[in-house]
Amino acid sequence: MATQGLIYPHTTPALGTTLELQPGVLWVCMPLPFKLDHVNLWALRDTDGWTLVDTGVWTEQAMAVWEQLFDEVLGGLPVTRVICTHRHADHAGLAGWLVERFGCDLWMPHAEYHSCQAACRQGREAPEAELAFFRRAGWSQAALESFSGNYGGITSLVYPLPQGFRRISDGDVLRIGEQTWEVIVGQGHTAEHACLYCAELGLFIAGDQVLPLISSNVSVLARDPDGNPLGDWMTSMLRIRDKVNHSALVLPSHNACFIGLHARINDLVQTQQQLLHKLQDELSESRRSVDIFKCLFGRDIGMADGIVLSMATGESRANLNYLIARGSVEQYLDAAGVEWYRSRAI
Repeated sequence: MATQGLIYPHTTPALGTTLELQPGVLWVCMPLPFKLDHVNLWALRDTDGWTLVDTGVWTEQAMAVWEQLFDEVLGGLPVTRVICTHRHADHAGLAGWLVERFGCDLWMPHAEYHSCQAACRQGREAPEAELAFFRRAGWSQAALESFSGNYGGITSLVYPLPQGFRRISDGDVLRIGEQTWEVIVGQGHTAEHACLYCAELGLFIAGDQVLPLISSNVSVLARDPDGNPLGDWMTSMLRIRDKVNHSALVLPSHNACFIGLHARINDLVQTQQQLLHKLQDELSESRRSVDIFKCLFGRDIGMADGIVLSMATGESRANLNYLIARGSVEQYLDAAGVEWYRSRAI
């Protein structure tokens, strides 16, 4: 099947099942308790067992799927290593449980491990700095109260991480079974997202960095309100395009495996640049972060769903910060301390 220049050579396995892409390379379709109902995980045959790439969230359902796979698919062989591409719960949620169960090591980028640990330590009370960030963006008091009341639920889906880990960094080469896999770090979605590339097998584990049907969330976070993750994302996407062969089979965290990495990256970057031009025009009149959702996403985002609203606000701020960094947009505060943005006069 081909869609928008991409080729999908494999049928997605059913939730809770696997598909062998190549000998010793298994695609695991793990169920998620969200609207996006699955995450793709990868089991790679190692010398004495299996290396797992990403884990799913900490739920009874996911643990039951893993237990069934250990018995029926992985041949009773142990998990010898767990690799997490990044800190989000659907990728690292069961890392601690798997490491504990098999007595193996967790391999993870430095920034991702410590960010995940920090998020889990925060608990269920929304930090004032985060509430202030959204207040400045233009959130209503009702939205702030709803967000605060539901804060931290996602961290309950992360089993406690081990106290130690094996650090992986950009350019590292990992030996997994008979093959070598190069770590290629992407940025923007998170600070240090690890992708894995095996040129010999023609496989690229892209995680959330490159997805075939949806775009990765690239957000400014309250702890770094002046950051420019969108600039980091575009730079790293072009770098990935230059390092990975166009014919590689891309193994994304959501949706189907595909061929056409260069075409997909080109389309994502071009679409983003078009959005930035559109936003620049929109800011001929002053706007808040919450005023540009329709410009960016093609629809309004209500104030009722705190998670959706926080992600949309983070993305809008990423676009605004990119334009500020480029010198084409300026920010100012009104009397209530709310941030407004407008195009700069040339």
